[in-house]
Amino acid sequence: MTISTYMRDDHRHCDDEFAKVERAVNAGDFKEAFGHFENFMVDTLKHFDREEEILFPAFEAATLSTEGPTYVMKLEHNQVRGLLEQMKDTLQKEDKDQFFSVADTLMILLQQHNMKEEQMLYAMCDQVLEEKSAQLVEQMKNH
Repeated sequence: MTISTYMRDDHRHCDDEFAKVERAVNAGDFKEAFGHFENFMVDTLKHFDREEEILFPAFEAATLSTEGPTYVMKLEHNQVRGLLEQMKDTLQKEDKDQFFSVADTLMILLQQHNMKEEQMLYAMCDQVLEEKSAQLVEQMKNH
């Protein structure tokens, strides 16, 4: 399995969890929404950890650069973390309008972020880290 395939599938899993949160909020079931949100948040943060602790350091070591695409991705991860906290707050307050305002912002950011990773960074990782690809995917699976 390539890095691109594994990480793309992980993105889709997180997207599916996010859709469950939105459906529950839309139905007015904030208890269910919060449960799905917790899953989404844990899975998203786990995905970021896989990248920041395993994939990005391997890529940076191979390219001898910490100022390239991984730097930008880490900045965006921090933006997402802030939006997750805002989203959590809207769910605790059961504020449907504010939830969807934050959700729209988060979705736009994640779509753009994931597209950059899937169309550029992961392909670069597959190429640069080809010999370590299987090992890195296993590490990320077990992380």
